[in-house]
Amino acid sequence: MEKRSEINGHAMPSSASTDRILEKSAQKNCKKKLMEFLSKNLLVIMTVSGVLVGVGLGMMVRNMNLTKAQMTYFAFPGEMLLRMLKMIILPLVVCSLVSGAASLDTRSLGKLGGIAVAYFLVTTLIASGIGVALAFIIKPGVGAGALNTNSLGLESVSSNKETADSFLDLARYDGGYSLIMSDIQGTVEYEADWNLFPANLVAAAFRSYATDYRMVAVGNDTNGTTLYQKVPFGTESDGMNILGLVLFAMVFGVALRKLGDEGEELIRFFNAFNEATMVLVSWIMWYIPFGIMFLVGSKIVEMEDVVLLVTSLGKYIFASILGHIIHGGIVLPLIYFGFTRKNPFSFLSGLITPFTTAFATCSRVTATASSVGAAGIPAGGIITIAIILEAIGLPTNDLSLMLAVDWIVDRTTTVVNVEGDALGAGILHHINQREMKKQLEQQGELAEVRVEAVANVQAEEETSPLVTHQAKASAAVPEAIESVL
Repeated sequence: MEKRSEINGHAMPSSASTDRILEKSAQKNCKKKLMEFLSKNLLVIMTVSGVLVGVGLGMMVRNMNLTKAQMTYFAFPGEMLLRMLKMIILPLVVCSLVSGAASLDTRSLGKLGGIAVAYFLVTTLIASGIGVALAFIIKPGVGAGALNTNSLGLESVSSNKETADSFLDLARYDGGYSLIMSDIQGTVEYEADWNLFPANLVAAAFRSYATDYRMVAVGNDTNGTTLYQKVPFGTESDGMNILGLVLFAMVFGVALRKLGDEGEELIRFFNAFNEATMVLVSWIMWYIPFGIMFLVGSKIVEMEDVVLLVTSLGKYIFASILGHIIHGGIVLPLIYFGFTRKNPFSFLSGLITPFTTAFATCSRVTATASSVGAAGIPAGGIITIAIILEAIGLPTNDLSLMLAVDWIVDRTTTVVNVEGDALGAGILHHINQREMKKQLEQQGELAEVRVEAVANVQAEEETSPLVTHQAKASAAVPEAIESVL
């Protein structure tokens, strides 16, 4: 029997020419799919290539025994990337928050809006707790103090700062008055300020409150030796006051919304500013493969123990992915089950395609406050990390280490973000359906009550004509007697 082939849906006799046509069409389809894959994942591929080339370049330059000045020149393209990331933080946070807060209609949020805000706040706090717990358990930074060699003269952070003070500095206030304090270094006078409510918005863009310590004489012991006590006091440190700017931007956006038509022009201005900022961020993302090559290379050159560097990064990746598994595989499904009493995994099974897209594109901007109204951008997680580091006063000079592995961690992070949003939407849908069911039941009960009331009224009206006649006659008797009298 003669073999037949199909071309464009038409059956044709098989021959050498038709076979060649089919082979060419198959090759074209493969090339087309390959080009589509490369175009969608070009930034990730270039970033991974930049990391690999940076590792090789760093190992090669490491044996050249560069001077400090030469190392600074070698790290210059990477330092430019860090400066770009820090430059974009201020407009990204302020404009996105103002436009996002202005787009919210607080009157239409109602109960569901409050539940949604509470859901995201609670899940964010739980995720933060999981991250802190895993950091204490796995300890990815133990022994990595040597990595912060500061050989390039970048900023450093004081290592003796208390953890509680680091968190309290986010909204700390020490009275707003001048305090004179005598210590071993002489007389100190300082005046503290709110981080949450900055007195100067312009200064908040580059200066924030920070806690420092001084040894203060508190008395003498029995031997006459002076006793000193470490006392925290407020100072002004270089670094953006993210929390103050976030609070102002959100309140300002709500105020613009309250203005109505008068505030529309300014809202459009911030929306356009936000869109332009996103374009700048996308341009910076395309510089990352080149900049990260020199960031990783310079870090390898200045590190004495490369094995320690790789080990610390491996622990960081493991801790991050494990946290995502715990939060996305246990915590979020339990919250969904607690509200709906339904199987969360059957709900998530219908979201395989969005999860695949999230894992492939890793487009996001996270951090609860800093992402309000912000659009997703490829590999935007590093922007969020820079914002968080600036907010809590940690140095950003080692951001290059996170940049090198962010393309791995960012994928699982995006999947968990999509899962959290989907489960939150499912919880709100369940609550909405339950409220609608209650309303329908109440309306049905009211309808039954109305029917019974109408029936009672009709029953009262439907009396015997004889009884009615007798009642009228009895009512007429007094009148007749009265007339006779």
